[in-house]
Amino acid sequence: MSERQIIVLDTAEELFVRAAEEIAHVAGEAICMHGEFNLCLTGGTTPARTYDLLATRFELSVDWKEVQFYWGDERCVPPDDPASNHGMANRTILTQLKIKPEQIHRIRGEDKPEDAAREYEAELRGRFNLGEGEFPRFDLMLLGLGHNCHILSLFPGILALHEQHRLAVAVEVEDKVRHRVTMTAPVMNNSARIMFVVSGEHKAATVKRVLEGKDDPERVPAHLVAPKDGVVIWMMDKAAASQLSKR
Repeated sequence: MSERQIIVLDTAEELFVRAAEEIAHVAGEAICMHGEFNLCLTGGTTPARTYDLLATRFELSVDWKEVQFYWGDERCVPPDDPASNHGMANRTILTQLKIKPEQIHRIRGEDKPEDAAREYEAELRGRFNLGEGEFPRFDLMLLGLGHNCHILSLFPGILALHEQHRLAVAVEVEDKVRHRVTMTAPVMNNSARIMFVVSGEHKAATVKRVLEGKDDPERVPAHLVAPKDGVVIWMMDKAAASQLSKR
């Protein structure tokens, strides 16, 4: 069974610092236990400050040469495009820490979506030594929360919400960058920890809908988050949590 934790910080900056602290803590724990930290990054604008903090204030808190970096989804654009999830991480953390290329497992957004999904799935299977029907187990998967309650690039109403066998699939969604590659729900739910990082009053209604609503995952994909043997950590600032019922 999964466990859910909700952590609310006063300000956005406190949120980003606390998220960086948690990532550093989980990294140390994973490296101590099995010599490696498998981290799945999220894109968007919210995690950028946390990534920057990891590369600066927390640089000495993690044995970065033992960290393997993955992405939960990617927009189908070149890596130097402003919309690229890899590009954002590259600017904020990877180049700052001088991460070696062999530690970086990106989705090739510049390729045809179906090809990129197949290549990424093959890399995941090889890296985690997976057999048929097995899924990778990330030590930590970071998630953002879209205004329409999407997670990864699993948007409301798309067929990929129901995928149970593939690790990564190409999708077309209603957004500025329509073509994307995303990990699937079974991969997400095999993670040891899933951590949402949500900031801002503009996300408050969405947070309430996810945490207190009962909508079907077809309409609220974030309701797919249900790891069989893991912890879900919601980290947000007071603005994002402002519509939640008082505890």
